[in-house]
Amino acid sequence: MMARLPRLVLLPLMLAMTALAACGGGRDDAGAGARISSLEAIREAGVLRAGVNPNFPPMSVYGPTNQLEGFDVDVARRIGEELGVAVELVPTEAAQRVPFLSSNRIDIALGALTMTPERANIIDFTVPLHTESMNVLTTDKVDAQSWKDLNSSDITLVNMRGNRSVSLLDEELPEARKLLVDGNADTVRAIAQGRADAMVENIDFFIGFTKNYPQVNWRLIEDPIFVAHCGIGVPKGEDALREALDDILVKLHETGFIEERWTHWYGAPMSAPVDLDRGGDI
Repeated sequence: MMARLPRLVLLPLMLAMTALAACGGGRDDAGAGARISSLEAIREAGVLRAGVNPNFPPMSVYGPTNQLEGFDVDVARRIGEELGVAVELVPTEAAQRVPFLSSNRIDIALGALTMTPERANIIDFTVPLHTESMNVLTTDKVDAQSWKDLNSSDITLVNMRGNRSVSLLDEELPEARKLLVDGNADTVRAIAQGRADAMVENIDFFIGFTKNYPQVNWRLIEDPIFVAHCGIGVPKGEDALREALDDILVKLHETGFIEERWTHWYGAPMSAPVDLDRGGDI
């Protein structure tokens, strides 16, 4: 039988064992208080877990062979090549992007993640990946010439839960009623069905769904509210990962890869150029 250790020896030993257990968590221990994934952990595992929205064409969507494809998919796979690791595409809806990063279910989040101060309190951002110019999508049933004309209690604006533009609508168009839905396709469907009158968003991300409703006379009001930047989200404090991604994105911008892929999937260049001088600043 092992002799009983004195209390003064036992307590430091227990504390040391607890500290070792806390520091030893890997990416597979997500949800059990494990540390957030690091660049070293990604390279050790040989896999980069990239969160992409599977219902967000042409950013990412299941294609004819039931495989994810789109702009975000191409960017994620190219980042994997640059890091020398495989890429696991993790289906991540808009409202899940920040929670999935915080809970260590993904290493990076794409899906048009607008760089905002509120999000920057919880996660970190890379340099901008692309821009988003917010305009209005409506129909010929709405007599509005500017986005400001939508600030009326007679107007219902639809948007997606988790989008930055939801709070913007509350600030800029407080009189309009709001309808929040779960997916990109749901927003356009709500307008087509008459449950909403318009949406204020980066219309490039939604215009593809209008072809499902050819009976509707769609109309764009090209009066942008503002131009924002979207970056890749990374877990808070993972500076090595963020800096590595920054280097890769700067290279992909300078070589024209990002603009070429954007034009390929959207059929036109970005409506506003990316300002790399922003860095990861919000």
